[in-house]
Amino acid sequence: MKIYVDAMGGDNAPQAIVEGILEALRNKADLQVILGGPLSQVEPLLAGAQDVRDRITLDDAPEIITNHESPVMGVRKKTNSATVKGMLALREGRCDGFVSAGSTGAVLAGGMFRLGRIPGIERPALAPLMPNGKGHFLLIDCGANVDCKPEYLVQFGLMGEAYMRGVMGMESPRVGLINIGAEAEKGNALVKAVYPLMEQAPYHFVGNVEARDITGDQADVLVADGFSGNLVLKFMEGVAGTLMGIIKQEMMADLRGKLSGLIGKPAFRRVKKLMDYTEVGGAPLLGVQGAVVKAHGSSNAHAFACAIGQCVKMVDGGVVRIIAEGVEKMG
Repeated sequence: MKIYVDAMGGDNAPQAIVEGILEALRNKADLQVILGGPLSQVEPLLAGAQDVRDRITLDDAPEIITNHESPVMGVRKKTNSATVKGMLALREGRCDGFVSAGSTGAVLAGGMFRLGRIPGIERPALAPLMPNGKGHFLLIDCGANVDCKPEYLVQFGLMGEAYMRGVMGMESPRVGLINIGAEAEKGNALVKAVYPLMEQAPYHFVGNVEARDITGDQADVLVADGFSGNLVLKFMEGVAGTLMGIIKQEMMADLRGKLSGLIGKPAFRRVKKLMDYTEVGGAPLLGVQGAVVKAHGSSNAHAFACAIGQCVKMVDGGVVRIIAEGVEKMG
């Protein structure tokens, strides 16, 4: 298994990226990494990695696509960036997957224009795993496609279902449509048009899911246009952070709270781990012809190692193949 990694993507690059790669390599003996980035900045960070150094190939990629430039123009002009070189390596079969914590727009543009879409897929989508108390559900799309047509959302359900089968090992994932009501006639023009199409799709559609039920384990895949999905994602991240802050504040407020906190500390650690995005790694870019994972921009070393592990599972689970087969069934 060989994964191409963008060394310069993210707030903590390249230090955290390299440390994450080393963690991933030490956890998986048959893993190899192509590390793309400016050699002058990346190579010195490998000085203490003699135990896994023979499984790391350096690819000089001196150009960097930043968050402050047009993603499409960056992908077109900066052909010596890790994003472009990594996507081309994946397309040409020189690696099995691609991981980056860099510009989301650049990863999306690179996936569409350098790697290419799966035949029949209208729009690739970003799909993070989110906690629901019993495990995780997949939210698709979370921001790649702000304006959508009904057929896009139908395909989002197909791609999300394929990911949950291939990576999470679910036999028959439940697919739900995020809406303002559970009834089929509720919602705006988009979701009203989508509902009957999803009923005919070749996956287990469980109907509309209201916002208050998103974390209630009613569906394993929750479908939304990128605008609504991004609102759900950011709101859940904010609520999780606020709740953890309130709990910590109340536990430190008086002696009784401190004693309760001390007794419940193991449980709170488990809750924090469940809510922590670093344990998931990143969001897969589904719909392109290869395993691509967009890691969180603020990823630390462990989060990036988890993102690499997520990419490995995508390859092992045959997610791209499952999506392609599903598109063929849908015609």
